Amino acid sequence: MSKNIYVGNLPWSSTEGDVRSAFEQYGEVLSVKLIEDRETGRPRGFGFVEMEDAGANEAIEALNGKNFQGRDLKVNEAKPREPRPRY
Repeated sequence: MSKNIYVGNLPWSSTEGDVRSAFEQYGEVLSVKLIEDRETGRPRGFGFVEMEDAGANEAIEALNGKNFQGRDLKVNEAKPREPRPRY
């Protein structure tokens, strides 16, 4: 089974490769997706990493609050997105 991990407070200069390298120390990384602003295409400072369960739990423990490129990461298990009301 795999687990989706939320990674927040990323420096805007971070690349998917940078994030993958940080998480690969704890297990196999299946995918990395950094979120960009739809309008400007600029990074929004967060993303998602998909990993195997065992490595994912270890990565969350090790990397939450850890300094990464000058910023303290916020790392936790991703939760399903809440439905947003339509206007």
